[in-house]
Amino acid sequence: MNLAEAREEYLAYLAVERGSAENTIEAYGRDLARYVRHLADEGIEDADDVTTQDVEGFVALMFSLDYAASSADRALMAVRGLHKFLSAEGLARTNPAKRVLAPKNESRLPDVLSIDEARALMEQPFAPTAAGMRDHAILEVLYGCGLRVSELVGLDRREALLEEELLLVLGKGSKERVVPISGAAMHALVAYLDAGRPQLVRAARPTDAVFLNVRGGRLSRQSVHTLCEKYGRLVGIKGLHPHTLRHSYATHLVEGGADLRVVQELLGHASIATTQIYSHVDRTHVRFEYLTAHPRAKLGA
Repeated sequence: MNLAEAREEYLAYLAVERGSAENTIEAYGRDLARYVRHLADEGIEDADDVTTQDVEGFVALMFSLDYAASSADRALMAVRGLHKFLSAEGLARTNPAKRVLAPKNESRLPDVLSIDEARALMEQPFAPTAAGMRDHAILEVLYGCGLRVSELVGLDRREALLEEELLLVLGKGSKERVVPISGAAMHALVAYLDAGRPQLVRAARPTDAVFLNVRGGRLSRQSVHTLCEKYGRLVGIKGLHPHTLRHSYATHLVEGGADLRVVQELLGHASIATTQIYSHVDRTHVRFEYLTAHPRAKLGA
């Protein structure tokens, strides 16, 4: 079910069947509108496509920005109520918010890899096969370009403008954006396109998709989730999610000095508010560097 429609159904349920107070319905309506916009920014518009990690990402955003704790708690209650309603009414297959809790103490930021973890993930041995080259390219592009999973699997060859070192990405609402690709990500993608993809293409199933499965069709989102978990586990990173690589991309850009507006454009966020979580990450990073490096930072502590 479309999330915008799901929001309206849930608010109507609160008003008609639960008899909730008008103020509560208005507040939940604002919270859920923000939630739906956030997911849309991530390319998610259907309730069945929402994962627990997606809900946790929204909760992390709410608790990391300048919202009162009570407002962030209420937003989480609204989201949990929405998904519980959809699941109970048979309007969604699962309830991804069922086990999501509010952070206990400090603001919970999205999971990100350290630079060393990212290096270990990318530099581990990959099988010298078409699938191995494909998997390496997928990990490098997710981390090196910050793509959403839906954007990665939807990428066509004509959108890989490699001579210009650019990817033409089709994001939310068929909105195009241009993302630079270079270095390790470019090298891995070129190697796959030159030597790996031709082995996966089937004459009977011509396709322009960049990333193919072993049957020659377009790779699925679930397959990308599975391979991220697999390769993460091989280097000691448990439960690696493709979105973790996108968060790591943005975090490392900001830590390296990238302007937040530029990061917003690269990620394809419609609103700077969604990107602002990385300014919090940057402040945390700066404080850590200060405490580590300054000779008098810990005196009197």
